[in-house]
Amino acid sequence: MPLVFGWLLNGLYLLLLMAIAPVLIYRRITQGKYRRGWYEKLTGRLSRQHPDRTCLWFHAVSVGEVLQLQKVLEETEARFPLAELLITVTTETGYDVAREKYPRYTVSFFPLDFSWAINHALSAIRPRLIVLVELELWPNLILTAKRRKIPLILINGRMGAKSFRGYSRLKPLMKRLLSCFEILAVQTETYQDRLLGLGAPADRVIVSGNIKFDRSESDRKNPKTLELKSWFRLDASDLVFIAGSTQDPEEIYAIDAWLALRNEFPRLRLIIVPRHKERFDEVADLIRQRGCRLIRRSTLVDQGKSSMEANNVPDGPEVGLLDTLGELAACWGLADIAFVGGSLTNRGGQNMIEPAGYGTAVLFGPNTWNFKDITEALLSLDAAKVVSGPDELRETIRQLLRHPDEAHRMGQAAHAFVASQRGATLRTVDLIAKVANVTN
Repeated sequence: MPLVFGWLLNGLYLLLLMAIAPVLIYRRITQGKYRRGWYEKLTGRLSRQHPDRTCLWFHAVSVGEVLQLQKVLEETEARFPLAELLITVTTETGYDVAREKYPRYTVSFFPLDFSWAINHALSAIRPRLIVLVELELWPNLILTAKRRKIPLILINGRMGAKSFRGYSRLKPLMKRLLSCFEILAVQTETYQDRLLGLGAPADRVIVSGNIKFDRSESDRKNPKTLELKSWFRLDASDLVFIAGSTQDPEEIYAIDAWLALRNEFPRLRLIIVPRHKERFDEVADLIRQRGCRLIRRSTLVDQGKSSMEANNVPDGPEVGLLDTLGELAACWGLADIAFVGGSLTNRGGQNMIEPAGYGTAVLFGPNTWNFKDITEALLSLDAAKVVSGPDELRETIRQLLRHPDEAHRMGQAAHAFVASQRGATLRTVDLIAKVANVTN
């Protein structure tokens, strides 16, 4: 039966791949996406740097999951210095960030969930343990690992209400998959209840907290933040508004709000950080079209200082564009006021823990279901504000600038909340160590 089920999945995956192939080809040609990793994804023929060592396999989908793993990987390495840590990713941006951030670990693309790719990958890697981040439930991987007696653990698990409704339609399958895990470590009791509702074994679902809180920085004078401060030519007297993880049309909202407030607050500066690298050039053009000079983080440097693009408006105000990957966390440390994007669109919000950790006055739109528990906690503490659209964004920023004591109080409340939530990393690594049973 498992073999038949696996090949039925293969057929479904092939049909899906054929259906989306035109989109993949179009985006490969027009956007340069989906060009790398196909050999590993389709064949599962992954390689290791140290095949003689015990291997612990961590899978992170993209940039966000790769970055949140940092503290977990460091603590795991400290406990098991002789083990090889393998990180697999799905996206090219995730792969690039993982290679940059973790040069001493093995990084590869994650195989697609075809039975042959999964079997080849497990044979090549021979992991002692497979760690999945947040919620990655690939049936062939999970069932094959279980059949080969390779322990599985989910860390920092979460399940939104929409996903829960969808998975509930497949409850028999979900129950079977979730029963294959040794431990399902989730962020909150809400997520715990949802996994239990799908049939997860009650003795294996553990609330360990959210490891994103442990990764959040609070020191605004850390080297990376100071480097970005110099790059964007910020002075101590500047007031900085950052719109981060933005999607279209949130950049327009942020620029127009800033332009409308500049006469009243001449020291107000703006930095924009788009969510996706494919839109970096588009947002750069948008800034120039609004009559602004542009400081791009990716621009070549001259003796360590940022340089302006040649086609900037000569006398326009300066706008910073952080168009690099993996630097937003440090950039939030420059902000007096932060707008977290993906919340005035249908994205469902982005990570607001990082600006909150710095004690920034945090704003976001009403669409934050991806971070429902965190937004509810911040709002209950009056540590953040919801803005319903561009006009309210502008007026809320104006009120915070007119009343800096209120902005400071909000930031301090946000900082205190983040500090109170730390500790999930150690609990998570304790669970990994318990399951892995690695001998050094």
